[in-house]
Amino acid sequence: MFEDYKAKIEDYLEKVKLLEGYLQLSTLNNEKNQLERQLQADNIWDTPDKATALSKEMKRLEDKINSFNDLNENINYIADLLKLNDESMNTEIEQYVIDIEKKYRALELQTLLNEKFDNNNVIFTINAGVGGTDAQDWAEMLLRMYKRWFENKGFSFDLIDISVGDEAGIKSATFTVEGEFAYGMMKSEHGIHRLVRLSPFNSNNKRQTSFASVDIIPQIDNSSTLKIRPDEIRIDTYRASGAGGQHVNKTDSAVRITHLETGITAQCQSSRSQTQNKEKAMKVITSKLEQYYQKIEEAEKKDIATTNKEISWGNQIRSYVFHPYTMVKDLRTNYETGNIGAVMDGDLDSFVEAYLHFRKD
Repeated sequence: MFEDYKAKIEDYLEKVKLLEGYLQLSTLNNEKNQLERQLQADNIWDTPDKATALSKEMKRLEDKINSFNDLNENINYIADLLKLNDESMNTEIEQYVIDIEKKYRALELQTLLNEKFDNNNVIFTINAGVGGTDAQDWAEMLLRMYKRWFENKGFSFDLIDISVGDEAGIKSATFTVEGEFAYGMMKSEHGIHRLVRLSPFNSNNKRQTSFASVDIIPQIDNSSTLKIRPDEIRIDTYRASGAGGQHVNKTDSAVRITHLETGITAQCQSSRSQTQNKEKAMKVITSKLEQYYQKIEEAEKKDIATTNKEISWGNQIRSYVFHPYTMVKDLRTNYETGNIGAVMDGDLDSFVEAYLHFRKD
């Protein structure tokens, strides 16, 4: 056992050297020093939005640098302890090794989150697809699963629009999610999710296949270069309603915004204030349009056309099987688990990590 620990720590001593290069630690320190100088300027808080953004970036850099330094110090500390060859310290060393493995895994994950929008917040939409009531129930099951995952990760989320199913479940739900590397962590979920189970809505309890789509869009902040003119959109107001058609309030506070040229829409009914709902809907439609134009630009460069896939058989990214066996399998990475209960309770990190490594490779 003692020799095993020595081998592990020697391996981590090599890994942490490579990690320092991947993280570009010297560059991070230079960026941190530049931000410190900017934040010390006398007039920095004359523009609160800019100051807040700089402070947020400063904290992100400090957290990453401190995490690396802490990991490096722990590894070297254990390496020194192991030189003593005192096997009575096995229990203490074992706990340190477990902690090092956990910290290394978390820091390694950050090296995979280096794309343009990875640190942005997210606009997250779930839509029921083929499968009728079963599909709408499946969409609600996914909503519950993701809420559990957000809570586990410490992300905050705000449900801004929901369409309730005719008999059960939901037809669609849109919410914003905020947290460090929210988009980077969630982009793995974008696509069509397939469920196989014995239907609770079928009198013969037959096996049913249902589909739901998950749409992940990075939320674009106020510094976006995309400006939407009033004559480019139509704004409709309507009465917000809850489950069973019950009215949330008696005023037309819900807002739907339509971009006339593209037909892209965004709606919000989460607040009793029409003004607040309009602001949230504008953030959503701005982010949708940013993604739309980016896809067109990428398609033109590749000389290909972009199309929306049907929410049905053959297009799924992940399968969830409740019967005749239990399994969740990602069809892109081939990562799978039989612990479907844990997955539906929000244990998605292994799927996310497998996808990020898959993209890197």
